Amino acid sequence: MASPALSVELLCLFERLLPPALLADLTPERGVGSGKGIFSFAVVIWLMIVQRLHTKGTLSSALQQLLQIRPGSLLPDCKRVRDGNISSHPGGYCQARQNMPTLVARKVCDHILAQLQAELPVCPGNCSRPVFLLDGSSLELARTEELAAAYPPAENQHGAAHWPILRIAVMHNLANGLALRPSWGPMSGPDAVSEQALAETLMDRLPPGAVIVGDRNFGVFSVVHAARQKGFPVVLRLTKERFQKVWNGTANAAQDRAVEWLASRSDRIRHPDLPAQASVSGRMLVAQMQSGSTTEFLYLFSTLDLPAEQILEIYRCRWNIETDLRSLKATIRLHHIPAKTSAMVEKEILIAITAYNMVRAVMGWAAQQTGISPRSLSFSHVQDVVEAALPVLAAAESPEQYAFHFHRMLDYAARCKLPNRSHRRAFPRTIWGHHQSFPKRKTSPPRSSREKTI
Repeated sequence: MASPALSVELLCLFERLLPPALLADLTPERGVGSGKGIFSFAVVIWLMIVQRLHTKGTLSSALQQLLQIRPGSLLPDCKRVRDGNISSHPGGYCQARQNMPTLVARKVCDHILAQLQAELPVCPGNCSRPVFLLDGSSLELARTEELAAAYPPAENQHGAAHWPILRIAVMHNLANGLALRPSWGPMSGPDAVSEQALAETLMDRLPPGAVIVGDRNFGVFSVVHAARQKGFPVVLRLTKERFQKVWNGTANAAQDRAVEWLASRSDRIRHPDLPAQASVSGRMLVAQMQSGSTTEFLYLFSTLDLPAEQILEIYRCRWNIETDLRSLKATIRLHHIPAKTSAMVEKEILIAITAYNMVRAVMGWAAQQTGISPRSLSFSHVQDVVEAALPVLAAAESPEQYAFHFHRMLDYAARCKLPNRSHRRAFPRTIWGHHQSFPKRKTSPPRSSREKTI
């Protein structure tokens, strides 16, 4: 069971996401208040988190919580609240979301992450350092003139696509699954940014001495050099061609050798700010993997001073970031952001990361309570538990009642274990195409140009 002090802290976390001290710090920086009327900054952020965790995920579904006077500790003591005359129209909530500065969402995202990292284990069992999994993805945005200019749609030989595309890079803690505040930028257009450049900005948010684990997309000299300059060891996979250039030849399985990775000519062209004699000392590891009837070689570059088998074991956990991204994009519904402005896109991403971290925190506390790994729990199932428990927690009238419902929520979350498959799948995992059975709808001409009919 969680300690009473932890329960009180969680009560503050779930019902007072914006501490008064944090709001006081934000006010002189931007010259804004903490919101007016019912929709204060704390209420708006709480509703946005509930909206992300709710299955329907609409403004109206989140606003229903206010109609039930939840959470009571966040709402002001005014006549409309006491009489239950809060409007059910989502217009006021929508306007309050737009008026909230992005700085508030950024501060809250970092503040809650710091709170959760202090309560959960940050180092995996096989490493004395915190390990962060690095990966990149893309998000689809709503089509507006502002977003199309800031995040141009992709183009090919058939022309430009319709939806603006945002490129995002994330880093998640291997031990507890918590996500750092991500970095993003346009995927196409003249200002397009690469995942490697976004990864370098993410390094500034890592704790000291953290280990960075990435796949072949990040196994390049620029990422390795940036990590070395900032004091972060790496475990990165390399392509066969890049490995042979650094290794200076071919290699067999089960080899471990110290190398000096020098910047190539193409590295200097793409990154002119590199020093004249830029190089990184590290180790090259070669491992042989068996996937069914095929044999595949794994080429790794690492700056860790650990046994080779332990480094391989750390990299084998990299696939967790794939399921984490699936949870963010599918379960938290971040694959398509319906916001109409760049500022609102940033707020949606930051609050979605905050909601994701809150579910991860529940998974971590439930795992501590039962002595299992947080990674052995289903994110989707635990999200259902949190979604059902949030209204009950918000309606608690005392810390004792809150602690009772919170402990019960952890008990339910601890039961959401992933299945242990005793055998391989009976059918291969394949991707099926989508057949378009219906023609596309044609755009109607303007009313003024239509011919009058009798």
